[in-house]
Amino acid sequence: VQVVESGGGLVQPGGSLRLSCAAAGFTLSDYTIGWFREVSGKEREAVSCINCSDGSTWYGNSVKGRFTIYTDNTKKMVYLQMNNLKAADPTSHYCAVIDIETMRPGTCIGSIASWGQGTQVTVSS
Repeated sequence: VQVVESGGGLVQPGGSLRLSCAAAGFTLSDYTIGWFREVSGKEREAVSCINCSDGSTWYGNSVKGRFTIYTDNTKKMVYLQMNNLKAADPTSHYCAVIDIETMRPGTCIGSIASWGQGTQVTVSS
């Protein structure tokens, strides 16, 4: 079970980026994929999750209306479209593979099978 992120970079406040999460070694539709970002120290907060079986999604309050998560199961890819990025948005973003059967309903909480290595998003003018 492995995921690899890409798509990070430098963007001005108000700009957009699309992060990609490439899945390998497992069937995407058997899992939930989550995007997390590093906040204070090493703590990671959930940004958004998608159940790759039924397509249901979850968003953190700070990104609702700005970010969209979606999947292309045939390409084994999960994307996070980030719009209206703010200078206060954290920089390090991670993709995670989450066991669907452990997901708490209505949350992005579950048993994480694997983390990606992360990608950097810098919002600066």
